Amino acid sequence: MTRIAVLGAGSWGSTFSLVLGDAGCDVTLWARREATARAIRETHRNPEYLGDVELPAAVTANADVAQALEGADGVVLALPTQRLRENLCDWRQAGIELPPVPVLSLAKGIERGTDQRMSQVIAEAGGVDPARIAVLSGPNLALEIAARQPSGSVIAASDESIAHTVARWCAAPGFRSYVSQDVVGVEVAGALKNVIAIAVGAAVGLGYGTNTCSTLITRGLAEITRLGVVLGGQPATFPGLAGLGDLVATCTSPLSRNHRLGHALGRGLDIEAALLEVGQTAEGVATARAVDELAQRLDIDMPITRSLVGVVDHGVTIEEATASLLARSVRPE
Repeated sequence: MTRIAVLGAGSWGSTFSLVLGDAGCDVTLWARREATARAIRETHRNPEYLGDVELPAAVTANADVAQALEGADGVVLALPTQRLRENLCDWRQAGIELPPVPVLSLAKGIERGTDQRMSQVIAEAGGVDPARIAVLSGPNLALEIAARQPSGSVIAASDESIAHTVARWCAAPGFRSYVSQDVVGVEVAGALKNVIAIAVGAAVGLGYGTNTCSTLITRGLAEITRLGVVLGGQPATFPGLAGLGDLVATCTSPLSRNHRLGHALGRGLDIEAALLEVGQTAEGVATARAVDELAQRLDIDMPITRSLVGVVDHGVTIEEATASLLARSVRPE
């Protein structure tokens, strides 16, 4: 039986453990807090994140990362984007290295300060051979997947055999994996959809309807594609499951933390109050800041991202941001 260590017991890490268990893997989920690990071991539930959802019998948990990694045939990193480097560095300083096995990143974002994608952070901070790193994107609303509703995702790795290996890990009923070698495109698409989801959520919070949301999603996809292609992504990735598929799910579902954050902003809350209301990590704000810096450095036009940064950091109101976007000069579609 394939043994997988999943590092991170939040909603997505716990849900992906369920997928791996359903696919026949032996899974050890690393939780930062012993109380969480004990609850998973004793009840096969993670009530803080998944409520009454029962995890497969093959899923256990440990609060000791070294023990969680022991004997692993694969590693899944399900840590918040802006804390990924910190965790990897802390573990290495403690003498804990990721084993020489395939490593799958579930994190979706761009690191602030370095503008690095998560696979780059894993290679640099974790000392992992880039050829062993895979990334995942797609419509990944955790609670729907935890309810075992049919869904699909793209797994990308520069080494195609690694992508196929990881796809076999999670070949569970109802979870369909597609493979790709476009690591850059899949990561950029997965990261930037969170930014656009905040904008769409804000539009809904303001009371705007389907026309507005459709416009933001479509033009958001154009922004994502522009940046992704410049960074080396393949154009065909962005209208696919990793790009448009993930974008539509995240922008339109109230299960999306980034959508809910935008909705709170649209109702008039400031960013601190909005984050408090959501109560969980919403990667889109930090990613927007990182992407805005990157876009300016590369001279790439990303008006939705720039407008969002104006709202959360520079006192621009949602109404002012909307007016600014509508007043932009006419250009070819």
